[in-house]
Amino acid sequence: MDKALNYLALARKGSMAELGEEPVGDMARTGRAYLIMVASDASDHTWRRAKSFVAGTNQQCVRLPHSKDDMGFAIGRQALAIAAITDAGMALAMVEALGQPEKYKPVIEVLTEKTKRLRQRQNEAKAHQRNVRKGKK
Repeated sequence: MDKALNYLALARKGSMAELGEEPVGDMARTGRAYLIMVASDASDHTWRRAKSFVAGTNQQCVRLPHSKDDMGFAIGRQALAIAAITDAGMALAMVEALGQPEKYKPVIEVLTEKTKRLRQRQNEAKAHQRNVRKGKK
């Protein structure tokens, strides 16, 4: 199995993925989907819906080089046409695992920036917690 599909399976097990058109749409509308992935053999309607979910937002949408059957097999279903990743680091790892950096360069740049900002916020929150407990030094 492909490395990107392994990340999809891992994201599902870690509750970092939404699977299917309705859950993906919900995540995109609330702004919690960092990456929406569409299978290569998904219908044009599904691709247009995915693009409309991310229109006007900074969420990313990619068409995977994998079929619906491949995506479904990775997560233990018959088939899967569309999925959303709700964790910035996992989304970045998945796009990098696709192995075509020139094709996905804009997506990688956006996800890298989001991941960097998220880590910075997490570090600031940890520093704040230390300051609250021990006092600022």
